[in-house]
Amino acid sequence: MTFLHPLILLAGLGISLPILAHLLNRHQVKHTPWAAMQFLNRNVRVRSRQIRLRDLLLLLLRCAALLLLVLALARPAWQGSVASWFPGESRSGVVIGLDASFSMAHGDKDQTRFRRALDQVEVITENIQQGDPVSLILLGGENKILTRNMAFDRDRFRELLETAKTVPAGLDLDRVPSQLKELADDMEAPNKEAYFITDVQARDWDQSSTKFQSALADLRESAQVFLVPVPGVEANLAITELDLVSGVLRKGAVGRYQATVQNCGADPVTNVEVQCRVEGVQIDTKTIPLIAAGASETVSLFVPFHNSGATRITAEITGDLLPTDNVRRVVAVVRDRVSVLCVDGTDGTAGRLVMAALLARSDGSTDENFQVKSIPWLSLPSEPLEEIDVVILADVPEITEEQAKQLSRYVRQGNGLVWFAGKNVKANVWNERSASGIQPLLPAKLGLPVDASTGKGAGRPLDPALPDHPVCLPLRSLPEDLFSETRFLTRLDADTPSSSFPILKLAGSGNPILLEHTLGRGHVFMFTTSAGTTWNNMALTPVFPMLMQQIVTYLAGREFEQSQTVGDSLSLAYVEQPDASDAVFDSPSDETITVPVREHRKQFVALLENAREAGFYEARVSVQAPGLPIAVNVDSRESNVASLTTPQLNKNLDSTSIIIAPSETELASAIEANRARKSSWRQFMFIGLMLLIAESLFADRLRKRKQTKGQSPVPSANSNSGGQDD
Repeated sequence: MTFLHPLILLAGLGISLPILAHLLNRHQVKHTPWAAMQFLNRNVRVRSRQIRLRDLLLLLLRCAALLLLVLALARPAWQGSVASWFPGESRSGVVIGLDASFSMAHGDKDQTRFRRALDQVEVITENIQQGDPVSLILLGGENKILTRNMAFDRDRFRELLETAKTVPAGLDLDRVPSQLKELADDMEAPNKEAYFITDVQARDWDQSSTKFQSALADLRESAQVFLVPVPGVEANLAITELDLVSGVLRKGAVGRYQATVQNCGADPVTNVEVQCRVEGVQIDTKTIPLIAAGASETVSLFVPFHNSGATRITAEITGDLLPTDNVRRVVAVVRDRVSVLCVDGTDGTAGRLVMAALLARSDGSTDENFQVKSIPWLSLPSEPLEEIDVVILADVPEITEEQAKQLSRYVRQGNGLVWFAGKNVKANVWNERSASGIQPLLPAKLGLPVDASTGKGAGRPLDPALPDHPVCLPLRSLPEDLFSETRFLTRLDADTPSSSFPILKLAGSGNPILLEHTLGRGHVFMFTTSAGTTWNNMALTPVFPMLMQQIVTYLAGREFEQSQTVGDSLSLAYVEQPDASDAVFDSPSDETITVPVREHRKQFVALLENAREAGFYEARVSVQAPGLPIAVNVDSRESNVASLTTPQLNKNLDSTSIIIAPSETELASAIEANRARKSSWRQFMFIGLMLLIAESLFADRLRKRKQTKGQSPVPSANSNSGGQDD
């Protein structure tokens, strides 16, 4: 026998109270002699034996009732051979964890993995007794608890199941055991069961982490764990990327976007059609003839920008078993024109090289709406920065404190700044002036020029630190030999804070060449080398024009062009403290979410901490203000829907004592075998209450008899004497 609350058994010592009361009452009998006592002694002796028997019976009833009630509250349970003949009920506290990540939506409309998972929940609930504690949690994204420690009611539970649906997020497998354990520990039940129903994706279960294995062992100490797999076929196509690889975001221009389609299945797929839509209107279509099993293919989609302003762009495929990952979204903020100002701190060489790189076109044409201007650095104070989209500072010796504040405000408003080092730069002055604002203007603190060459005196080539960064995307198309032709001999030493990150590094040394950090609503790029040819040969290679044009395209955009993933935080930055205390985010399902404006890192932001839907959100500084779209996509890692087989699961989980039930029949059998323990607290509680009622009725009857006898006339001694005289 085991007890759910063993400490309550100490209350069984309370039976000493009625025993003590009985003993005290027995020794407190008061003897009062009177004249007629001699005539009643015989009757008293007979009745006293009857009274002692009745008092003893009452005492036994009270003690038995108390012991039974204490046992009931301690919640006893029987297991093994005793449970076969001892009365009781096979009851259990049940925790059901249902995988609701978007891979569970894979399959035909009426036979998705999630639908089959709900069928397995029905099998589990058929074995739950009315009133048993039950918890249900949807696992995926934030994890949503539908019910916690609810007394089971079949109709109410079915209503909850009808609200369950998949979410456009992935599953964090490492968190699952701790979530189930928390719910199991919250229950009071002699027997506890935890069910995890999932499609057992190979990417998670094939090599589970040490953290998961440890958490699973902790869960096993709290409850019997059942793994209920609902695998499916692995065929799936997904659009994993949609990026702008060339073109300028301005009215009248054409941007070239690159969409990547991945075949996650084991068989090749042919004739995959990719459709491109702008504001919901289809403008381009490309067909991929063949995508090999496990491979990815890319297509170029050309988007003409006819109007200025924020533009929603999507790439989509159809005819797939998992629609959730068939769409990829981006936002382009199109301008009427793009203007670049190059501030040259040299004799004019750096400015000419930068202008040549920005204006270079493969067809030799010119773009009237793409304006590039170069000026000497001493002319910077006379330039109206409000008409410029991107400012490039090339080997500028120094700036004043006022200019540093002006440039900082310029970037915080959403514009871009590119900074090049060089032999004319006064590092100590730049460090002092750059740090004079609310936030440092430059991404790093400058040091002295250092030799960046190899031991043989040759320059080091580039190494993309972030190959998936939008600035690095065009460099992927370069042959490796052309990319490695770019060599660097000298660079400035840089102390990089945690708020900045390198985009390009030197191969072999890992030293940064290009750094980026965010300042308000804009970005600052910093080259630790020069734009001229004294420290490197970058300006003489194909890397330079591709890199500079992509940097300008990136900086001429807005923060809303950066696509987010479901679960990410969405932010709306302010240049100055706004008048409104709240910002508004409209979700793709037309839900309006109000978010307070707070000060964060010395700037004002409104932060929506978790994007729960895939689609286009709209951020507004107030309810009446126009919306700014933000693209939110699903995590493409969840698109690999291949599942482990039952033998593979058995092999991976062999040492965990977890019961794997891949079918409804096996699940029902496993539940029945686990319910060998019987709980008898209800029986003990019922018998104890019956004994209390019997004791109360018996005691009440004795009290009434005593009162009746106490009121009857007692024969006097005189009357007895008179009878004898006669």
